[in-house]
Amino acid sequence: MDSVPHTGLAQTCCGGTCASQHDDARPAFSREVVWLQGITLAWMVVECAVSLFAVWRAHSVALLAFGSDSFVELLSAIVVLLQFTPRRMLSKAVAERAAAILLYALAAVVVLIAATSWHAAADASILGIAITLAALVVMPVLAARKRRHARLLNNGALAADAAQSATCAYLAAVTLAGLAANALWHVAWIDSAAALVAVPILLVEARRTWRGEGCGCCA
Repeated sequence: MDSVPHTGLAQTCCGGTCASQHDDARPAFSREVVWLQGITLAWMVVECAVSLFAVWRAHSVALLAFGSDSFVELLSAIVVLLQFTPRRMLSKAVAERAAAILLYALAAVVVLIAATSWHAAADASILGIAITLAALVVMPVLAARKRRHARLLNNGALAADAAQSATCAYLAAVTLAGLAANALWHVAWIDSAAALVAVPILLVEARRTWRGEGCGCCA
């Protein structure tokens, strides 16, 4: 004779058992992170190469900042990927510090390029417009997925990488605006001005990551 029916679902979701379920899902989340970082690495190689080639053709400050951002994000993706390898070649703390340094480096690169090229005239770049348009499609999707996994895994390095992906999308937008304005009206200084707007965002994210605050929304 049956007594109280087994309530496995209720027991599973009571007390601290949900946390253990979340821990059990961590390997799957980690595999998805590796997959995301692989896509990021492949895209960053293409984005960086095309952007820097367009810089050589058009001499655009904003494109140079955008290409530099692509290179720094390539390094950031490698840092995060190393953290999620089977042998865990990087600890969480080291990966977070490395990601923060990369964010600071990106901010410094953008400021330096913009400050030294304020009045530089750039040629119109169809290739630059094409790669920034593509980045506007790809990077917000990657940023959203990385931010979700950073929250689930409470991983500051991945959160910093998500911030870099989001910043890449933002830089793609302002670079595209600068390239369009230059092509239409030949406004030289708008390249530098657009690139500088992203610097405060980078500095805030770098400081939070260095302090181990992660994405600010992790439990």
